[in-house]
Amino acid sequence: MPQNVMIQCENLTKRFGDFTAVDRVTFSVEKQSIFGFLGPNGSGKTTVIRMLCGILELTEGTGRIAGFDVATQLDRIKGSLGYMSQKFSLYDELSVNENLVFYGRLYGLHGAALRQRRDELVELTHLEPYLRQRANLLSGGWRQRLAMACALVHKPSVLFLDEPTAGIDPVARRELWDLLFELSSAGMTLFITTHYMDEAERCSHVGYIHMSKLIVCGVPDDLKQLPEVNPPGTRRLDVTCDHVTVGLQAVRKLDGIRTATVFGQSMHLLVEATLAESSIRDTLATVGIHEVDIRPIAPSLEDVFVALTVTPPAGGRA
Repeated sequence: MPQNVMIQCENLTKRFGDFTAVDRVTFSVEKQSIFGFLGPNGSGKTTVIRMLCGILELTEGTGRIAGFDVATQLDRIKGSLGYMSQKFSLYDELSVNENLVFYGRLYGLHGAALRQRRDELVELTHLEPYLRQRANLLSGGWRQRLAMACALVHKPSVLFLDEPTAGIDPVARRELWDLLFELSSAGMTLFITTHYMDEAERCSHVGYIHMSKLIVCGVPDDLKQLPEVNPPGTRRLDVTCDHVTVGLQAVRKLDGIRTATVFGQSMHLLVEATLAESSIRDTLATVGIHEVDIRPIAPSLEDVFVALTVTPPAGGRA
């Protein structure tokens, strides 16, 4: 295992009876990187995390954290792992301070060491105004901050976060990501599952799992260049106009349109390279849309994952 690799899976597999939840997944995550793990609900993301954290036994394959086997050397890596699950077990009847103290004691901290670590986490997550407030009275964003602080009590070098921004508002999401960037810059390796494509764009590497199989894994900009995402003889266009949903229905009937979807006040189109922009303008004019702006665009990560879900690469590209 290379020295700079913190997480490594080789043919990681988990079966529950006849059901295969994770099927021969192989990837690696470098130290200090932010790895985004994406896929539809039920695709196997959480199962992979639980196997890597030693919560679930592996059916086949291997998983390693910092070179140690999660199946046979878990005692060597427990202190290096932090795990913030989808429904983190905060104690709602305890205050923010009491939750931090409780988790600190679970990890063997007492006295001055516990107080120092609590103060460090409060400063890191800006929880000081809420120290006396009960956990169940916190907003979603502040609950997530408290959950993360509890997961960081023992200073892990690898932190797993399972959909950490689900259900919180955009401002809280951005603030949480600022915190994640701070942790990464300090040397921590982050493994994050998310459904948000804008969050995936912020990751240094991403993997996409679908129906228990890892479809692709790599740097976001490299994935956007895959031939499955950019079929030969095609180009992508952003078409901005009024009444975009009306325009979408008209454009979809035009020969030479591969895919078309609404993106805010625009349509994102994958079209045949030979399709003239004038044909798009003329088609929109038939439904009363005359003010049209058309410009070329690069594919997004959403385009990547949609394309690879519909047409998975032969043999995978992970």
